[in-house]
Amino acid sequence: MPKKFIKRFLPHHDTVKNHKHLQVFGTFLHSPNLWHLNRRSVAGAFATGLFMAFVPVPFQMVLAAGAAILFNVNLPISVALVWITNPLTIPPIFYSTYLIGNWLMGRDGGDFHFELSVDWLMTGLEHVWQPFLLGCLVSAIVASVTGYLAIRFYWRHHVIKEWRKRQQKRSNKS
Repeated sequence: MPKKFIKRFLPHHDTVKNHKHLQVFGTFLHSPNLWHLNRRSVAGAFATGLFMAFVPVPFQMVLAAGAAILFNVNLPISVALVWITNPLTIPPIFYSTYLIGNWLMGRDGGDFHFELSVDWLMTGLEHVWQPFLLGCLVSAIVASVTGYLAIRFYWRHHVIKEWRKRQQKRSNKS
């Protein structure tokens, strides 16, 4: 079952409950539904975690934890999936979201030039923020819906396969 596979990689819920950055949620972290591993909870966690991974703000893990609490889905999976956007993957992912936003707005994104300076942040950012945020929103929605549906499909497929194996075993014993 996928539950056994997933459980091997998850931290113990006491470790997550006692994390210093998640103390802001207080007793909400004690809800047992945040720690369940079932099809609905894991699929919802993939949706919230993948959505929050494309939100271009710091402390995405706290946002993912808040969304997991709000939607009552698996908290550790939601928080872990935010790390899809890490310091190595942020530049290509966010540049791709910028290009997607330009494409959706019908703009040409080829004249993009980034420079790490205060002057560029004051002048250059005004030209890229709209397509960037639109691309982030669209990418977040697509990733979360795709993740949700893929996990629901995979989980159901795996359970049906296991049922058939058990049926086959029973019929072979008879």
